Amino acid sequence: MLKQAIYHRPKNNFAYAYDEETLHILLQTKKGDMKNVQLISGDPYDWKDGKWQTETRIMTLSGSSDLYDYWFIAVKPTFRRMRYGFYCSDGEEECYVAEDGIFSTLPTEISHFFCFPYLNKADVFRAPNWVKDTVWYQIFPERFANGDPEINPDGTLPWGSEEPTPTNYFGGDFQGVIDNLDYLEKLGINGIYFTPIFKAYSNHKYDTIDYMEIDPQFGDKETFRKLIKECHKRGIRVMLDAVFNHSGYYFLPFQDVLHKQGQSEYKDWFHLWDYPVVTEPRPNYDTFAFVSSMPKLNTENSEVRDYLLEVARYWVEEFDIDGWRLDVANEVDHAFWRDFRRVVKEVKPEAYILGEIWHDSMPWLQGDQFDAVMNYPFTNGAIDFLGANKLKPTAFSQAINRVMHMYPQNVNEAAFNLLDSHDTPRILTLANESPERVKLLYLFQLTFTGTPCIYYGDEIGMKGGQDPGCRACMEWEPSRQDQDLFRFVQELISLRKQDALFGNEATFHFTHADDEKNVLVYEKRLNDRRLVVMINNSETICQVSKDIVGKEVSKEISLPTQKSSYDDSNTVWEVPALGWRIFEVLA
Repeated sequence: MLKQAIYHRPKNNFAYAYDEETLHILLQTKKGDMKNVQLISGDPYDWKDGKWQTETRIMTLSGSSDLYDYWFIAVKPTFRRMRYGFYCSDGEEECYVAEDGIFSTLPTEISHFFCFPYLNKADVFRAPNWVKDTVWYQIFPERFANGDPEINPDGTLPWGSEEPTPTNYFGGDFQGVIDNLDYLEKLGINGIYFTPIFKAYSNHKYDTIDYMEIDPQFGDKETFRKLIKECHKRGIRVMLDAVFNHSGYYFLPFQDVLHKQGQSEYKDWFHLWDYPVVTEPRPNYDTFAFVSSMPKLNTENSEVRDYLLEVARYWVEEFDIDGWRLDVANEVDHAFWRDFRRVVKEVKPEAYILGEIWHDSMPWLQGDQFDAVMNYPFTNGAIDFLGANKLKPTAFSQAINRVMHMYPQNVNEAAFNLLDSHDTPRILTLANESPERVKLLYLFQLTFTGTPCIYYGDEIGMKGGQDPGCRACMEWEPSRQDQDLFRFVQELISLRKQDALFGNEATFHFTHADDEKNVLVYEKRLNDRRLVVMINNSETICQVSKDIVGKEVSKEISLPTQKSSYDDSNTVWEVPALGWRIFEVLA
């Protein structure tokens, strides 16, 4: 028994309120070390004959990473408060884990134990309920559809006539989105995430000139208002992208600084090092990365803070948008994000606040700042396993288990699970242009916990490398679209929306990983229902023992383009190369 590897802290993902009456408790131990872990708990004021009254409950091994096992239990304290510790046994040695240390016998002093003082309703992490049932579609507005050629910027090229570059334009706009809402509705998506739409110099619009104005190449405010209303009529939510970490070069306050230098009334709006302010050969002020055209805003300055908070309020209040995606969110101070949440939720309590953070994000996900972050650890694991075939099933399951145990369950249910974006190569390119591998990626994404996002055009087989290659014009010519892939994604979305077993209400758990055959099996459970998904990540047919399922199969779930007959025996299931089998099993 490696006692040094036993870890718990009574907060964050290790001890939290899942809802108003339920606590979730997690203990981390060395992988493969423990055979039996139990929770010993009781109300701190429950004493009888001078003895603290406790209960002992068996904890479940909920998953393993490459280094650790995670032991989990959900508890409903009678009076919403609890003192607790753990009993651990490796089959030969046993110990008791408490806040003051590890003991060979159960401590008698209650002060030694971990404390969850009170389950306060206000402390429960609450993301908007609708997000859990949302399938997002990310649109890069300049490249989705040109619906109004009269507002094309100068030099606009014919649609799709050239490869995308950082400087060319094809005229994508709001009217183009409105014209194609039937397409999005047919696909089944019910959320649109737009990259920035505000007035900016570039085609990507991450260099904002005016946060209160729409870029004229996309349309005017009335067209945008119409777009929101048309989306809402169809049950589609809309999320905008806000760049509050930095502005653009032509943002008027920064232009004032360049012209007036130290005399500018806006000099404290930015992080200036010295004067004169210069952009070349390297900026002498804080920027996004070292991009001189993106000066970092000083969100600790009260005028900057008030201005940006008014921006946040305005677009929710005036146009009824449903959420904000926050660019480079980890480089902005936490105090600003707390104010941001308060302002947005005052206007629309069910607005979704999503931060762009690529790493462990627990400090932003404690209920006072964001509802979710872009789940790039999920992205990386899925692409490396199912797309690039770089990971074995065991390593992949361990990576995903680590991600799942990084955050509370109610945080995971709102996690923004993407496979690619405007910042990455497209999934077909990452999958070596294999549509079969892309299907496996979508199968996993759309049966996993969280809120999935599809990058525009991926569903019809568009490809493209790193930015700007991933930002090509949407392909609208049916003969150039992968209709087979479209139908596959469409059916998966339909299953997720119609059957809770495919969505967030069901718990997710890996059950089998075979590195030799390159096969992975996982299950979803909801009450007395159980879904088993088998994925064959190899290019040869494989057989999976029926013992892995363990129960009687009630039905098999088919998806479009799937082989309809298999050479199953009494003891094995046959899974096609780069294929899958999905069963509903008696729980």
